Amino acid sequence: MLLHGIFPPISTPFYPDGNVYHKKLEHNVERYSKTPVAGLVVLGSTGEAVFLSDDERRAVLKTARAAAAPNKLLIAGTGIESAIETLHLTEYAAGLGYDVAMVRTPHYFRKQMLPANLLAFYRFVADRSPLPIMIYNFPQATGYDIPAELVIELAEHPNLIGIKESGGDVEKVRHMVEGTRHVKRSSTVTETFEGVTSRMLEADNQGNGGGELVSLSVPGASSERSGERYRSARASSPPAAGRLKTRQKEVGFQVLVGAAHKFEASLEAGAVGGVLAFADAAPTACYEILAAWKEGDRELACLKQERIAKASERVVGELGIPGVKYAMDLNGYFGGTARLPLLPLTADVRSEIEQWMSDIRN
Repeated sequence: MLLHGIFPPISTPFYPDGNVYHKKLEHNVERYSKTPVAGLVVLGSTGEAVFLSDDERRAVLKTARAAAAPNKLLIAGTGIESAIETLHLTEYAAGLGYDVAMVRTPHYFRKQMLPANLLAFYRFVADRSPLPIMIYNFPQATGYDIPAELVIELAEHPNLIGIKESGGDVEKVRHMVEGTRHVKRSSTVTETFEGVTSRMLEADNQGNGGGELVSLSVPGASSERSGERYRSARASSPPAAGRLKTRQKEVGFQVLVGAAHKFEASLEAGAVGGVLAFADAAPTACYEILAAWKEGDRELACLKQERIAKASERVVGELGIPGVKYAMDLNGYFGGTARLPLLPLTADVRSEIEQWMSDIRN
């Protein structure tokens, strides 16, 4: 399965009383579906998955799945500390129609998380999972950093298709890309080389394929390099059944990154996309980096990277989920408050975010 592109790890909205605000979740998902992102990650770290009950996780997965455009790849964060509970949530996500499961490294007993433990954990899940698996490494939150050599070994498993590497180490990205280059797999894609899943093909065969191909102009780019194409979330008329034309593309083990302020450098190191929390507030600004890079315009890609680098590092890297949610509020999404023990932002910090985001609109 092709995972190239930008994937916002969407937030979970809450009412003031702390309950999940499903209508606002629908609003956010529908709006992301109209942007050029490749898909959405539901129940990632930015989704505050660790703060949700099992029933809430399942309800959030269900709501987001129903609201998403049919042409967007859907990745479910299903990592829980035990392998069996991870598998149960993965199976539930598969039943809803998700395309990929993103599984966080277990870490609570980090002293016991030796290579043999991680190999056994991921192989157990991957052997039994109805969905392809992405490894999720987030050492800033878990305190555990999965070694590149272990990722390279796990990449041999046919149902482990990639990793979200959020550590921010560009050289580690390069090491994993080089070490897994021999892994060759075939993936179904559209004629414009976008990812296609069995769910999308089934919907297309039923006459519910989800939109026309339209062009997206990259601000500041020439007409030649602004021809990035994506499927509109809403077509003006229903498509005919079986209209989606596909081809096969060779893909290997796919490395996506989570550090938006190092996104362009990670692409140069071999990453194929990003699961970027900054894209929750500014999906198009993140996409513009990738679009320019794919067109071979390194100068423009660097300019687009510089535009968001400091804002991303401050809003996401330092202020975390409350910062991301407030930046979302500024750009027309519903962010709202985070759950305790995360605290609301002060007026001074909100003012600072407003300044950072003043020229980063979507």
